[in-house]
Amino acid sequence: MESQPSTKQQALFFFLFFFLLGITSSKCLAMASQFRSFSNNLSKIFFSVLLLTRLVSAQLSSDFYDSTCPNVLSIIKSGVDSAVSNEARMGASLLRLHFHDCFVNASLIPPGCDASVLLDDTANFTGEQSAIPNANSLRGFDVIDTIKSNVESSCPGVVSCADILAVAARDSVVALGGPSWTVQLGRRDSTTASLSAANSDIPSPFLNLSGLISSFSNKGFNAQEMVALSGSHTIGQARCVVFRARIYNESNIDPKYAASLQSNCPASGGDNNLSPLDIQSPTTFNSDYYTNLLNQQGLLHSDQQLFNGGSTDSQVTTYSNDQTTFFTDFANAMVKMGKLSPLTGTDGQIRTNCGAVN
Repeated sequence: MESQPSTKQQALFFFLFFFLLGITSSKCLAMASQFRSFSNNLSKIFFSVLLLTRLVSAQLSSDFYDSTCPNVLSIIKSGVDSAVSNEARMGASLLRLHFHDCFVNASLIPPGCDASVLLDDTANFTGEQSAIPNANSLRGFDVIDTIKSNVESSCPGVVSCADILAVAARDSVVALGGPSWTVQLGRRDSTTASLSAANSDIPSPFLNLSGLISSFSNKGFNAQEMVALSGSHTIGQARCVVFRARIYNESNIDPKYAASLQSNCPASGGDNNLSPLDIQSPTTFNSDYYTNLLNQQGLLHSDQQLFNGGSTDSQVTTYSNDQTTFFTDFANAMVKMGKLSPLTGTDGQIRTNCGAVN
């Protein structure tokens, strides 16, 4: 018969067992923690390399087409000048197309200025043109299509729709008396578009100042750049539906100005009736937009928020008094906007038809 361990021996056994188990568990936990840390660091390294690769490949240049399509800039300018000459409002429409393209992230690795806004809806696809900020509002697609056709005739399969849109926006501003800037080129076109991103990313005309600052900050712009880019509202028009609440309900609006708008924008009906964003000089790109804000004559709620006792008041005053400073800041902000995560290198494609994927 085997002898049984004593009570003390049993106690010592269990003490040593659980002691060793505790050490082993601690080591296992430590090893697991180290593995998780290593895994997390490896993931960070992977995505850093991915981002670095993307940043390196995303280098745009002003001479990108010098050897492959040397006449592209003159072709685009000719098309824009002709369209704006026929209808001055088209300049604002082309500028807005570029803005609404760049501010929308349509893919997992978010491109911005990728011509996703130009993709037409199909039976199996609903794109950005049907988004709330764009539906029955965006225009100028026919102008871009005409320019693209002329570019394709000169240099087939070379110039992206995204680059055409970026240059057309610059040329539109210049055609209406505004500043020029060097457009960096080399973007490629997306193969998809995002209705949901267009609905969420494009700043609403009903935002307060804090919302505007936040919306632009999400795209990497500070408050000063936001105010400068808002100066694009020195040209163009807006629909009654987006400013009706302001002219009937808000107090920070010049009463005579509000009354003058109400005849064309009744309390009900007339949603698509148009009024100029800049009452002083709606077809000239200048600093009158900011002077209007000083006089409480901003058409949109979001416009007047820039001068409403908040942190951007002083900048509005500066731009009203100094058009040169506004032009410089606007041009710099447009260059920055044109670089919002473009597709480059072998990403995306060069569309033959801007409204459809190849």
